[in-house]
Amino acid sequence: MKIIKAASIRKKTEELFLEAGTIIRPDILKALKKVTKSEKNKLAKEMLQLIIENARIAKSKRLPLCQDTGLPIVFVEIGEEVFIEGSLKEAIINGALDAYKKYAFRQSVVIDPVLRKPPFKGGPALLHIETIKGKALKLTVMAKGFGSENKTKLKMMNPTASITDIENFIVSSVEDAGPDACPPYIVGVGIGGVAETANLLAKKALLLRVDSKNKIKHLALMEKRIFKKINDLKIGVMGLGGAATCLNVKILTSPTHIAGLPIAVNIGCHATRSASCKI
Repeated sequence: MKIIKAASIRKKTEELFLEAGTIIRPDILKALKKVTKSEKNKLAKEMLQLIIENARIAKSKRLPLCQDTGLPIVFVEIGEEVFIEGSLKEAIINGALDAYKKYAFRQSVVIDPVLRKPPFKGGPALLHIETIKGKALKLTVMAKGFGSENKTKLKMMNPTASITDIENFIVSSVEDAGPDACPPYIVGVGIGGVAETANLLAKKALLLRVDSKNKIKHLALMEKRIFKKINDLKIGVMGLGGAATCLNVKILTSPTHIAGLPIAVNIGCHATRSASCKI
């Protein structure tokens, strides 16, 4: 049995949101530098250089990477042998609130989604909790801006849909987003389960390293084909054209019913913000 105090979880949550909000993920920065080097469109290349410079300034001055500091989301993996001394949920929610207040992140959350009245908040964070084996607690935070979240697509396809049908839906989802969600994108795709499973998988896909390889061969091939088709759209960085509309496509799947084929697409902007740690 491992005992973890809620106070330490609260502090770690605050630290992770500071990291996610102000420091671009190393794998994303590496991908941005790579496409900058190969970009031939002059305006697009200059914009990529500005994005990288923005990331440098944000990190050095501990400033938000983007004015939309997002809706805080936390993925929790808790070991079966872990005991939390206090309330896990309250610790995480308060940790997110601490970060948004302490570091002057924009208060963007409406508590009532229908009436949408101020005061706006920096949270509460949305939690996804799952149990794993062992004595570890893993926290992964995501600050999800709604320029990209608003471009989410879900389609309940017929189980007879072909792989080409699936790929075309994913590409058309990005085409519909156009430049509005701040490309170059990371495109998260969830396939299977029920509607909410597919949406959650699509969001989790954005947490994967941009340069990671899908271990399932046919999915790796799908990702490669979709990646090419998306970049062939020539939307380019911030809609300026060029080669880099997409940094990569990541697909996660789940078993589903014989009568269904849920597919969700969740787009991450060029500053897709996440950070994680184990306690």
